Amino acid sequence: MFNDIGPLELVTIVVLAVLVFGPDKLPKVIQDVTRTIRKIREFSESAKQDIRAELGPEFKDFEFEDLNPKTFVRKHLDSDELGLKEIRNGFDLRKEMAEVTDAVNGHDVEASAAAATPAVNGSAGGRIDMTKKPEGPEPDERPPFDADAT
Repeated sequence: MFNDIGPLELVTIVVLAVLVFGPDKLPKVIQDVTRTIRKIREFSESAKQDIRAELGPEFKDFEFEDLNPKTFVRKHLDSDELGLKEIRNGFDLRKEMAEVTDAVNGHDVEASAAAATPAVNGSAGGRIDMTKKPEGPEPDERPPFDADAT
């Protein structure tokens, strides 16, 4: 229930409780709080049982934790019926980014895509040499005008 409370925070709460309620009243306050929490839990469990009874036998496996969106999505997507893992693993972002960069710069897409993919033997490692001067038009030469891009 209190998974995110650390030891220092717990000590601070205890010290504040002793200062506010005093050492004489603190045990009674703790009993009252635990009794209230117990009653709230009993009330929520009885409400869950009533809801399950009203829903009928079709929902006997219904869990209220499934109403949490994160739990619901995780439960239904863990089976990977849609093949999302294959789709996610099928994207090579380096290759696609190189293609986009080359398309913007006007380079040959197939040649640069082959250069952007990492080598199988690990010699190139898929790294870009930043010391080389980029290939392309001369600095004085203007790039071709594309009316569709503007």
